[in-house]
Amino acid sequence: CTWEGVQPSGPYGSIGRLGNWDKSMRVLGIETSCDETAAAVVDENGMRSNAVFDQIDLHALYGGVVPELASRAHIQSISPVIRAALRDAETTADQLDAIAVTTGPGLVGALLVGVSAAKGMALSLGIPLLPIHHMEGHLVSPLLTPGSQITFPFVALLVSGGHTLLVHARAFGDYVILGQTRDDAVGEAFDKGARLLGLGYPGGPAISKLALGGNRAAIPFPRVLLDRTRFDFSFSGLKTSLRTYCHRNQEAMQCTHHRRDVAASYQEALVETLAIKAMAACQKVGADTLVVAGGVGANRRLREILEERGAKLGIFPYFPPLSLCTDNGAMIALAGRMHLERGATGDLSVNATPRWPLVPIET
Repeated sequence: CTWEGVQPSGPYGSIGRLGNWDKSMRVLGIETSCDETAAAVVDENGMRSNAVFDQIDLHALYGGVVPELASRAHIQSISPVIRAALRDAETTADQLDAIAVTTGPGLVGALLVGVSAAKGMALSLGIPLLPIHHMEGHLVSPLLTPGSQITFPFVALLVSGGHTLLVHARAFGDYVILGQTRDDAVGEAFDKGARLLGLGYPGGPAISKLALGGNRAAIPFPRVLLDRTRFDFSFSGLKTSLRTYCHRNQEAMQCTHHRRDVAASYQEALVETLAIKAMAACQKVGADTLVVAGGVGANRRLREILEERGAKLGIFPYFPPLSLCTDNGAMIALAGRMHLERGATGDLSVNATPRWPLVPIET
């Protein structure tokens, strides 16, 4: 396992245009939804600290996240990570005004570690505890970027190992789901594709590295667009196409040059599908800003293709810094602070919610 100290440019990051705060509120954010143990402190000046402990080396042995191992690693690292976040922020626990914690969606055992730690701290300090939706954290994460000029409304493309969502963010807390995956998330498609190509974990960076210099048009992998008037995604068929191709071309797959072309073609099919849907969604709702967040938002080719297509359509794609694409505590702290500004009071009865839709499901 490795430590990643996320350093904002300058002494603090900027929250951007979030409105006028009634008072200085310092919030500790805790994130343990999957395989990063993260904690951060955010106040009216922005991000004071952002400590992350990742488990990549642990799960790389198995080619993916093992939930039980992730939970145990969170238990071991949660206290050191919180202490690191407070130390880096030059803050003591009694200077905190609230604690925000990811309560879902995610791996239930992993979530329970963060929720339990947050409950204990909130109870002992007598301060509010705010339950935060993991994807709402990603959605607001670009606002932590120094000098951010992003304002609501906008369209958000939220792409990670467990989620693929297109959201019309009309205001903070006012979201409309425009599209989502019907099967696998795009990050999962990268991970399973990497496994088929004999690459390491996580799959996104591994495929991206192999694809460098490859011919993106060498293999015509399908773009599963479903109904072009809607914005849902499907990646299971693309994975099947890759598996079939590798099985039928085993001799060619021994050639590094050919494997590079296969990786480039597979990656292109994934990111082009995202780009087509995202641009169409922006046009549908009349948005000229596309926020891209989540771990897959770090993919270089995805950024290139969205910028290319956005320039032609008058749509500005915005990507957070790489350190804020992956799971982190700062985005959870910021979401908690924004809820506080809008009157949230916190509740110690919160619990882990592994399946928690961003928008309530109508019944």
